[in-house]
Amino acid sequence: MRKIFFLITLIAVIVMSILAIILPKHSDNESLKELKEKLAAKDSIPADHTKFEVLQKKFNAPSDVTETCLSCHTERGKEVMRSSHWNWERQEYIKGKGIVSIGKKNAINNFCIGVEGNEQSCAKCHIGFGMTDSMFSYTDQKNIDCMVCHDNTETYVKGNERSGYPDAELDLQKIATGIGKPKRSNCGVCHFFGGGGNNVKHGDLEKSMFEPTKEVDVHMASEGPDMQCIDCHVTKEHQMLGRVYSLSSMNKNRSECEQCHTENPHKEDILNEHTLKVACQTCHIPIYAKVNSTKMEWDWSTAGQLRDGIPFEEEDSLGNHSYLSIKGSFKWERNLKPDYIWFNGTADHYLLGDRIEDTSGVLLLNKLNGSYIDKSSKIIPVKIHKAKQPFDPVTGMLLQPKLFGKKTGEGAFWKDFDWARASEVGMKEVGLPFSGRVSFIRTEMFWPVNHMVSKKEESLKCTDCHTSSNSRLAGVPGFYMPARDRSSIIDYSGMAIILLTIFGVMVHLSVRIYSSLKRKIK
Repeated sequence: MRKIFFLITLIAVIVMSILAIILPKHSDNESLKELKEKLAAKDSIPADHTKFEVLQKKFNAPSDVTETCLSCHTERGKEVMRSSHWNWERQEYIKGKGIVSIGKKNAINNFCIGVEGNEQSCAKCHIGFGMTDSMFSYTDQKNIDCMVCHDNTETYVKGNERSGYPDAELDLQKIATGIGKPKRSNCGVCHFFGGGGNNVKHGDLEKSMFEPTKEVDVHMASEGPDMQCIDCHVTKEHQMLGRVYSLSSMNKNRSECEQCHTENPHKEDILNEHTLKVACQTCHIPIYAKVNSTKMEWDWSTAGQLRDGIPFEEEDSLGNHSYLSIKGSFKWERNLKPDYIWFNGTADHYLLGDRIEDTSGVLLLNKLNGSYIDKSSKIIPVKIHKAKQPFDPVTGMLLQPKLFGKKTGEGAFWKDFDWARASEVGMKEVGLPFSGRVSFIRTEMFWPVNHMVSKKEESLKCTDCHTSSNSRLAGVPGFYMPARDRSSIIDYSGMAIILLTIFGVMVHLSVRIYSSLKRKIK
């Protein structure tokens, strides 16, 4: 009977080995090819706007293009005006604060600090026209900028410091007839350059993503699936999945890898078990800022220095600004390993006017919540941006200085380089008190790393985390990780089990030998 069982097992092993050799492998390239075909099949045939009679005319103003769009797309204006891209705020629940409005209007950051009072400059990345210090009319559909998201000619450009209006020399009729679904080029002109330059904010979103290679991002690669932003950030009635964690506090309407890859994407069960507590990005984005450097530190306290009364700038060896008179000092890095934290999808935020309880430590502007014991939490990769920014030591509030101005004497820091005056004007515009004193406080912001996905061969290996030396997860608290951590109880228990196992085997072997010898003697 034992011989028959052994023979069947041997035949089964041989058959499986042969099948593994002769059957076609499901390679990474084939998976990407299938994904590309799936995305292509999903797209409907776009309308040819060059054939629309209503567009065969000269447009004197960009708002004229919007009116023409809305004459056919009659309900789209209402949808846009309910979106966060339009309102720059939404109703969110924040623990300890309740339901509040949160967005660019009142969430202080540690890059360019805030929007209020600086709208004419910041509006370059708003989907509207004519933004002023009063945030213009949010009820007039003619102010919607359809072209910034839907231009497929790749010629549309917002003007610098033009309150959201495009460059005056654009061929609006050509752009109006070249309308289509948003592409990476549409999204990227704002999201790749947020914070005042290429790759300043995110670290995983920058101009190399316009036409990335597989080494930069396996999903967006031009020679691969060539995925567009809206393939993951699925949109319905102009409401998009995916929210920036610097401006969102609730775990809803997120864009997730599981939309395509399911919750069990691996062939190996042990890897699928990891997805219970480890986000896909943690293993599959081992490096970010792969091509161009990202800003890691921003020191506003050094801003305002002049040479012979004139603002100046300095660059590092890679051409990144290391100093700007209008903004201060910077530190940049590239080819970075992310930091890792627990995250359950919810966040706390410092909002304009909040009082700081402890000014001696580092103020976290967007605390991402989570822990090992929280069932909703997973380990995610993040970029941590550090800064020194202005605050009022008397009121205990972060300051919202007036930065942008058209001429000197109005109090704008970028013109007058006077922190006290800029803070006085800026805080008055947002309706908050200012003591007249300006100090600087250290702050941090967490930016989850979600893009620049590497090829599977370059994803993290077991020993990148399960090691006592330089573990990727060395700073992630709250749980015991084999090989990373030491526990005398676990170590001694393991050694005891091994010794007992060896002892058991030896006892069993001794009994077998004794029984065999006894049978031979008989």
